[in-house]
Amino acid sequence: MADDFTFEITQNIGIISEGKGGWNLELNMVSWGGRPAKYDIRSWSPDHQKMGKGLTLTKEELAALQKTLDSVTID
Repeated sequence: MADDFTFEITQNIGIISEGKGGWNLELNMVSWGGRPAKYDIRSWSPDHQKMGKGLTLTKEELAALQKTLDSVTID
């Protein structure tokens, strides 16, 4: 099963934060298993071959998240 796992970063959108050892928390468009790419937030190794746990969002989910974040007051 693990041999069938494929992914492709189709668009690097931006780095949210820089972590230790060169790992970065990033927002990218990622195609998982050859399916259409979705918005993806997770930490990636410098060579993008290893990843941490993350969150994958559809366009509609990202829009809802953006709307929610727009209402947040940051102290």
